Amino acid sequence: MDVRALLFGSTLRIAVTVVAGFALAVGGAFFAGALGVPSVEQVDNRFGAVDDTRTEIETDVVVHNPNPVGVRLGDTSVNYTVSMNDVEMAQGSKDGVGIGAGNSTVNLTTDLRNERIPPWWVSHVRNGERTDLSVTATAHSGLVGRSATFQAADRTIETDLIGQFNSSEDRPVNADMALVDDPVAIIRQTNASWGTVTEEETPIELEFGVYNPKASPLVVSNIGYNITMNGVPVGDGETAETESIPGKTYRVVETPTAIDNQNLDEWWVTHVENDQTTELRIDFYAEIEPPGSSETIRVPLEDLTYTRTIETDMFGTKGETNAGAGGDTDGSETTTESGTTREESTTNGTTSDETTTEDSTTTEESSTTESGTTDDSTTTDDGLLPRVARA
Repeated sequence: MDVRALLFGSTLRIAVTVVAGFALAVGGAFFAGALGVPSVEQVDNRFGAVDDTRTEIETDVVVHNPNPVGVRLGDTSVNYTVSMNDVEMAQGSKDGVGIGAGNSTVNLTTDLRNERIPPWWVSHVRNGERTDLSVTATAHSGLVGRSATFQAADRTIETDLIGQFNSSEDRPVNADMALVDDPVAIIRQTNASWGTVTEEETPIELEFGVYNPKASPLVVSNIGYNITMNGVPVGDGETAETESIPGKTYRVVETPTAIDNQNLDEWWVTHVENDQTTELRIDFYAEIEPPGSSETIRVPLEDLTYTRTIETDMFGTKGETNAGAGGDTDGSETTTESGTTREESTTNGTTSDETTTEDSTTTEESSTTESGTTDDSTTTDDGLLPRVARA
């Protein structure tokens, strides 16, 4: 008998038996529930490249493996969805995920199609300038037939884009013409409200309270406007309705305006490129026939120019570097926000749910300042797509 062959064969058989037994034990532990199912702990988003049609979103999904050993399974996947007011903005997934013991960061890159910006904008205005943001991330293992879904607590973002236009401050209108005594009119009140929003446009109903300080009638034949966001034209028009205001009389002149929603994707590019900062600007002009004159002149209404600066940190990560770039790495939580984790298991075609809920709602309101006749204010709302993490 060959002793070496016997010993070698025995050693090989023993090794195979040990490995097979260990694999069966681990697999059985997964199925028996003795070992935990990997779960999503945190989702971090940041903007990448942006062009005319798409905005790149770089996402780090922190997956927690509660087991003492790491796994790399071909049928393990991680996916996530970001929605604003039920408008799906971005969705990404990754298969064949390597999960180390403890926390691992899975890096995803997906595109937000800029064409989704107008539908979201419509929903935001229709909802009273309010957006409910939801982020859902799921880790799924086909081998054990189980998945864990993390639903961050919805965040509520509120803005006030036109509210500061409402004013009761007197503002003179000067013709700056020879033989014409200025002011030719006094704007004593301005009001703004959203009209009925459609898929194509966002109306803004403006009202000007005009006082004619002269004894002769003031004829206003037209009031025009231009709306820009970061210099991108998003609306313009004219009333083309004649209003005659008798001497020493106050009248309200209605001036319907509108934002062209189809131009908002172009604005979005500038917002991202400008470090998530936008200047909304509405310029006005009037065509009037001053009292005592038969000539119609065009007068810039500079004192009525409305500006508003809006700054967002949409992912809550502005100014941070992409520490997770370069592949799957071990990591740990840095921020915490409550949410809902649901674990699903599938056995013999039957699905059961196990849900743990920790609810919270964050409401962030725009901050405004007003100085003089032009409103230069900044809205800082920590963004529309903030960082979310499991408690």
